Amino acid sequence: MKISMFLQTDFLVAMTVTLACSLMGKALATYPGFSLIGHLVLALLLGMSIQFFKKITTMARGRTGFIANKFLRLGIILLGFKLNLAILLSSGIQSLGFAAVIVTGMLCLTYLVCRLFNVEHTLAMLTACGCSICGAAAVMGVSAPLKAKSNDSVLAVAIVAILGTIFTLIEIGLQPVLGFSDLQFGIMAGLSLHEIAHAVAAGGVAGTVGMDNAIIAKLSRVLLLAPIALFIGFMEYRRNKDSTQEMSIPIPYFMGGFILASAVGSYMNIPSVWIQDLVSIAYTLLGMAMAALGMNVNFDVIVQRGAKPFTAAFICSVILLGAFSCSMNKQYLSFILLSK
Repeated sequence: MKISMFLQTDFLVAMTVTLACSLMGKALATYPGFSLIGHLVLALLLGMSIQFFKKITTMARGRTGFIANKFLRLGIILLGFKLNLAILLSSGIQSLGFAAVIVTGMLCLTYLVCRLFNVEHTLAMLTACGCSICGAAAVMGVSAPLKAKSNDSVLAVAIVAILGTIFTLIEIGLQPVLGFSDLQFGIMAGLSLHEIAHAVAAGGVAGTVGMDNAIIAKLSRVLLLAPIALFIGFMEYRRNKDSTQEMSIPIPYFMGGFILASAVGSYMNIPSVWIQDLVSIAYTLLGMAMAALGMNVNFDVIVQRGAKPFTAAFICSVILLGAFSCSMNKQYLSFILLSK
């Protein structure tokens, strides 16, 4: 990679456009309503809207692949600073095992239902990971080991964003009639909703206790992103291996950076304001990567292929919410309740 590439006009245009989309998405996400959609999805939508400006799109498109690939990885590494392992392991260890069960069960169920709807393997796995782990970041995190095409990644992100918003509103509406304590409702929101923003929005309805426990439960799921991405990389090798070739597992090494950043941010004496700045940079980079994907999306493909995976994921989300609502009869989740 030559340094001169960063000074070329097409790269500067791509950088400027994707950065503008990311910053605009971050600003819009602070407003009511838009906060449910989230910064990353808004950046994706803004990137898609850039396609209406043909000249800009043509100038930038040659470099958007680099931004979508490299900035995504750097963003996920820096996002590790958001995951405080010390707090998670001390306050949320009870929910970690249950989160693993939820994530594994939802991932398998969503993938299988997608396949029953004749959804292609890669899109089915992207959708399953997005719905099961942590939304758009999970989709992007497993895109590398799956060697997913940009259209598949964008479609999976769109499905997760729409479903997450729908079920956030459903859970908020059900909160007064479910009869859950603030603690229980927060845990349910954190273990069932797609994005961190969704969990925060729903958990906040149950006050500070609900929001705090929604965040801890959600971070329990985020922690599983790295091992799942590694496992998917190994399974993809097994699925596609050629006996005449040497073993080459598409391991997402940047996930190691994610875990390292989590450990550094959790156990080293780094000022909290620095951590906040690093996480802010992470989301800006991820927003740029999402905008770059949006600039390359094929709208016809999304329209033609979106119905089946959306329907499958919707069915699985209903099953998960129903399971929580029916089984959480005061004591069912008592073994994962966090200390009051």
